[in-house]
Amino acid sequence: MKKILATLACGIAFVSSLSADAIKIEGGAGIWQQKSKGDIKYTDTSSVIYGWDGIVKAKEETENKAYVWMMIKHPIPILPNLRLEYVSLESAGFARGQFKKYGVSAGTTANTLLKMDQYDVIPYYNIIDNLGWTTVDVGIDFKIVDASYKANNVQVVGIPTATTYSDSATVVIPLGYVRARVEFPSTGLAVEGIAKYIAYGKSHVVDTIAKIDYTMEFVPVVHPAIEVGYRVQGYKYEDDDEEGTADVTFSGFYAGIMLRY
Repeated sequence: MKKILATLACGIAFVSSLSADAIKIEGGAGIWQQKSKGDIKYTDTSSVIYGWDGIVKAKEETENKAYVWMMIKHPIPILPNLRLEYVSLESAGFARGQFKKYGVSAGTTANTLLKMDQYDVIPYYNIIDNLGWTTVDVGIDFKIVDASYKANNVQVVGIPTATTYSDSATVVIPLGYVRARVEFPSTGLAVEGIAKYIAYGKSHVVDTIAKIDYTMEFVPVVHPAIEVGYRVQGYKYEDDDEEGTADVTFSGFYAGIMLRY
């Protein structure tokens, strides 16, 4: 009986050890120092009464915005693993000319503000799992974009006095997802790259990250870490059947802390 109990105890300990190794959880949070550039144009010249197309242009100012992410890897091969992300984007700019829903007085500009809260839900498969200290993941990113836009002191269609025009929309954009990571053994250092992309006709959305991180592996069970990287997001929209085009980019360095289990 003692031998049976001892064998059972060893088996439970072994299975528990395997489960602990197979289930991996990582997460991080930090600040992205993002700078926006680009413009959004309204190209229906039939409505332009001041001699130019309507244009909204970013002021290319730097904004510090928070980001959060988490990865969950499990031992069931048929089911995808999961990565979750959140980041907020903001771009102050100016508008001039005439648009479909509002206009700006001739010779003047209006202040504008574009905000985009992003929630990324990424089911992925681990194609290479730390083989030669290299990891490769592929999947689909369902990027949920909650966008809002505001223009101050403009002439809104149907309102006789100057006022504020605002609009909002929520869209889901599917992107291909690839992540590659290389760890340097016995140093705690690693480099990582993430690429998300979709294109349709003349339009595309891209979101890329390149980073280096340092994990304090000497801390047991849950390993704290720091990360520093550079991120670029680009949105280009162009359709011959539509009245507007957009080409806006957010880019800059970021830094944060991580926990790895």
